[in-house]
Amino acid sequence: MKTKRRIEPLGRNLAKARKRHYPRDTQRTFSLRIGVSKATYVKMEQGDLSVGMDKYYAAAELLGLTEGFAQLFIMEENILDG
Repeated sequence: MKTKRRIEPLGRNLAKARKRHYPRDTQRTFSLRIGVSKATYVKMEQGDLSVGMDKYYAAAELLGLTEGFAQLFIMEENILDG
């Protein structure tokens, strides 16, 4: 049996941000704002990694939270590297 790959904190944070910035939006309403189906958005709030990063980015953009994406693969300098 294949296990689903998820980053659950990602989904929880997305749900919290949606509720804070768009308190009247249902999952369906917010999904329309970012151009995905409700089913896809529900997966996003579960942190499902089968959803493309572009969908997560669209949500982050709408919520004003894109700065974190630029930080995903930044490594701190190591004095031994250079």
